[in-house]
Amino acid sequence: MGIIKLKNIRVYAYHGCLLEEGKIGSDYRVDVSIKANLSTSAQSDNLLDTVDYVHLNKIVKQEMAIRSKLLETVVKRILDRIFLEIPMVERADVSVSKRNPPIGGNVAMVTVEMSKVR
Repeated sequence: MGIIKLKNIRVYAYHGCLLEEGKIGSDYRVDVSIKANLSTSAQSDNLLDTVDYVHLNKIVKQEMAIRSKLLETVVKRILDRIFLEIPMVERADVSVSKRNPPIGGNVAMVTVEMSKVR
């Protein structure tokens, strides 16, 4: 078993319940961690035998581009796509953080994190 992590994927997106969030957008951070059997790829040195982190990044970017009111919805979509498109993944953890959320206080970011197991 092994772990592949993508940390601090930076995305500009338009999520949120407020009308202005859909118009002006904000900065987001996405972190993805997957568990899979990496022993074959460690021996073969072949990209086809592992989880391609370029594919993971593509899933994140595409799902972040679809506007949602709740970060929970975005995280679930990312998890669902990972499990649909990458059969090797046995577990995935995804967190989406909105930087400087408009919540009437000095808050660096708000984060929603969810996990899924095959």
